[in-house]
Amino acid sequence: MKIKITIPTDRIHNPIISESIVETGILINIMVANIDSTYGELIADVSDLRFDKIKNALESRGAIVSILDQPIHRDEEECINCGACISVCPMNVYSFDNSWSVQLDEKKCIQCGVCIKMCPHGALKLGE
Repeated sequence: MKIKITIPTDRIHNPIISESIVETGILINIMVANIDSTYGELIADVSDLRFDKIKNALESRGAIVSILDQPIHRDEEECINCGACISVCPMNVYSFDNSWSVQLDEKKCIQCGVCIKMCPHGALKLGE
């Protein structure tokens, strides 16, 4: 399952992720990370069966953990199949089919939002 781990400003200098992994023995696959001296946000993949344990470890250290269960949504009427989303998606969610229409594989989506910002027609948004 894909999760978002948010590390607030007052906890950013603590080794929250590594301590949680060492404590639980649960490996997480970090797919995207945006961390600076004031804030941190990571998208990671973790086994469904181990989620509760790693969530408790992360939250006990001050992180905020949420499940990413609503992938990107494309408005078919608004999409002009320009492919701008293809060029920026870090997970290769988008591709052209044989007729040059944009196809998407929702299972790959990590909800980073890069494609939303890039879409010139506003045809993409996070699931509702």
